[in-house]
Amino acid sequence: MSHRPVIRTVGKRLKSAAVPIVAVVLWPSLAHADSTVTIGSGSVELRQMFALLFLMLGPIKVLAPFMNMTQGATPEFRRHLATRAILYSAAALALAGLIGQNTLDNFAVPVPVLALTGGLVLFLVALQTVLQQFQGPMGRRSDGPPPSLQHAFSPLAFPTIVTPYGIAATIIFVTLADDISSKLAVGGLLLAILALDWVAMIFAHVIIRYLGTALQVFAVVLGVTQIAIGLHVILRSLSQLGVFVLRVP
Repeated sequence: MSHRPVIRTVGKRLKSAAVPIVAVVLWPSLAHADSTVTIGSGSVELRQMFALLFLMLGPIKVLAPFMNMTQGATPEFRRHLATRAILYSAAALALAGLIGQNTLDNFAVPVPVLALTGGLVLFLVALQTVLQQFQGPMGRRSDGPPPSLQHAFSPLAFPTIVTPYGIAATIIFVTLADDISSKLAVGGLLLAILALDWVAMIFAHVIIRYLGTALQVFAVVLGVTQIAIGLHVILRSLSQLGVFVLRVP
């Protein structure tokens, strides 16, 4: 029996996962970390930044697309495809971090506006994915073209791994980091998440085979959380822009 219909269903619902399962597994070790980085006028704990970046760039949303893309491919090809996609993603995030500050300055874009943009994209993508659950099963698609290393750039690196709201979050953290050590800390977290993405792609077939149903259930629940996070970012950004005063009980 073919696993492709199940894989496609899992993939649609995993797109909206807000706190990936791997992050939950790693959370106990991060919870004891006291390290903070200087962001703007305050400081942010590394575990908080890790959780947010993991939400934006983490591996859960990569599993099903990568498995669909590499059906029938050899393990060597999968490894090459995953490695190339991670290199493209790392280069894109590095470029975004380097030019983000200059772009914001040149166009006089306030950071809250950038955060508002990222929050809107995050909210809309999560909302669309969750609402698809009530549209019934989709018809089976015909088989696409054979896998190619060209897919490492698009659609694997962009926009599957490096999401638009992930780029927004990267630019915000790098721009607001006040010193070199803080910028290096942000870069280190990004590299760690990309390394986890690579591991997830290498073992995607095994993970989907044994944990597909569990991940599907978690995705349904956590998709609503991602909508709430996107809405919270939007409200906070509007409050920082002076549209209204946000009072959190």
